[in-house]
Amino acid sequence: MAVFVALGAFLMTLAGGWTAQRVTDRRHLVLGLAGGLMLGVVGLDLLPEAIAAAGKDVFGVPAALLLFVAGFLLAHLVERLLATRQAAHGGDEHDGRAPQVGLTAAAAMVGHSAMDGVAIGAAFQVGGGMGLAVALAVIAHDFADGFNTYTITSLYGNARRKAITMLVADAVAPVVGAASTLFITIPEEALGAYLGLFGGVLLYLAAAEILPEAHHEHPARSTLLCTVAGVVFIWLVVGLAG
Repeated sequence: MAVFVALGAFLMTLAGGWTAQRVTDRRHLVLGLAGGLMLGVVGLDLLPEAIAAAGKDVFGVPAALLLFVAGFLLAHLVERLLATRQAAHGGDEHDGRAPQVGLTAAAAMVGHSAMDGVAIGAAFQVGGGMGLAVALAVIAHDFADGFNTYTITSLYGNARRKAITMLVADAVAPVVGAASTLFITIPEEALGAYLGLFGGVLLYLAAAEILPEAHHEHPARSTLLCTVAGVVFIWLVVGLAG
């Protein structure tokens, strides 16, 4: 049942990526929406779950928040190292961005989607009602995941073929994650630690890359409205799922 329900997440992820592809003539709006979706996912979904799952303190600070900060710094460090290395070797860059960063970020999105599938499977182990509730939340925000995966990969100058490959991998990941719960169980604290780290990476990409790019050439009110709409959408998803 969990694997069957995860197929809904598969389709919703592809729908999100397809939407990101079709509106390339409004790139600034796409990026503004993607930034808002990512900000909403981090602040309203990932961080609360991370703190609840890995809530023990380390020297007065919740472990999940420490990992959140570490994820932000890690994303910044990786981007700088890759960009510096590529520039030193005379490689092509996309507006100063290393394509590997986009692929790495998309791979992190794939990992997150796999964890979504694990969450579906674990919830169905608790009970059918719990499983359907979690599945509804995952399916609803997987549209944003697919949208963001394609957008991030493309933003860093990767070819359309690579962006589509990462999108398909992101769509398949929840199904694989749900199937894996037939054999393994991930400790709650480990899941919370992962969510905290991943949240920091996403926030860096949204705040330092995607939103500045969205407003660089088109500092329009419509771009800002798209960002706010992305945050509100995730808020509604989280509220309905709760």
